[in-house]
Amino acid sequence: MIDAIFRGCMYDVIDLYEEPYDPERPIVCLDEKPKQLLGDERKSIPMKPGHSEKYDYEYVRNGTANIFVAVEFKAGKRATQVTKRRTMKDFALFVKMLVDDKYPDVKVIRLVVDNLNTHNEKAFYRTFSKDEAERILDRIEFHYTPKHASWLNAAEIEIHVMDIECTGRRISDMKVLTHEVAAWTKRRNDHEDKINWTFTSERADVKLSKYYV
Repeated sequence: MIDAIFRGCMYDVIDLYEEPYDPERPIVCLDEKPKQLLGDERKSIPMKPGHSEKYDYEYVRNGTANIFVAVEFKAGKRATQVTKRRTMKDFALFVKMLVDDKYPDVKVIRLVVDNLNTHNEKAFYRTFSKDEAERILDRIEFHYTPKHASWLNAAEIEIHVMDIECTGRRISDMKVLTHEVAAWTKRRNDHEDKINWTFTSERADVKLSKYYV
């Protein structure tokens, strides 16, 4: 059954998505994608017309990486960053980049995230001075998806597209991954690719109301 806390978070996010586009108060959805770095034991066979690139089943493990993805899906904008980890510090630094570099002139960024334990105000106070943390947080308005319902975060759709078009293949190291993700991000931004979100509050009522308590 779905309790009141779940419903409150769900409708908060859905209602947010249904608001008219406001460039002064952009809705930015943020999520992370872990990526295992895998090298080839043997040289792959390059793609050619009519045939995809072929890999040997054996591979070399080169560690893991993390990809931050933030998407303003109504405007067709996204920002990405490849990091070694996804700690509180990494999260805080990525959000600071959004605030200072990507959205320096907006009033507030309405940031949609899941309930991962790094996605909170504590991350900023642990990473920056008190004054700097408060400066950044003054520009952020957090909106959390319910537990076990991160699919309400539109960034998951963007990550799925990224996997299909870019990261769903074998990539050997951080340098290559960073280059590939940056090129994919630029192409999507140049095309202003948007996400057509169709799960409305009305549809939520129809599909889920029988589970409410």
